[in-house]
Amino acid sequence: MDKKKFKTVDAYFQSVPKHALVRMEIIRKALKEVAPLAEEIISYNMPALRYHGILMYYAEYEKHIGFYAVPSTHKNFSQELSSYKTGKGSVQFPHDKDLPLELIKHMAAFRYQEKLDEVSG
Repeated sequence: MDKKKFKTVDAYFQSVPKHALVRMEIIRKALKEVAPLAEEIISYNMPALRYHGILMYYAEYEKHIGFYAVPSTHKNFSQELSSYKTGKGSVQFPHDKDLPLELIKHMAAFRYQEKLDEVSG
């Protein structure tokens, strides 16, 4: 991935290496489906979804895709994420393993619903 500053998600995707591009596009499409009111933005130089605040980030790295759906989501899905390298609010999905698309969708839907509930009060 180039070390330049991105202004749009489309510009970010133009810099994603071919070996990861399809996986990133699959994630992008799934996130749009799960969080239809969210806006795509660049934040911390990564693609992100925003709806009354940041919902999640995701980014391509040499050996994995990083997914960041804030600690509450990762805590809620800790058992499902136990086979992946994780941090406080991050998980790494290695390029050499199948992409856990259903898990990503469930995590994104959880975070989106969390924000919808917060906004509706």
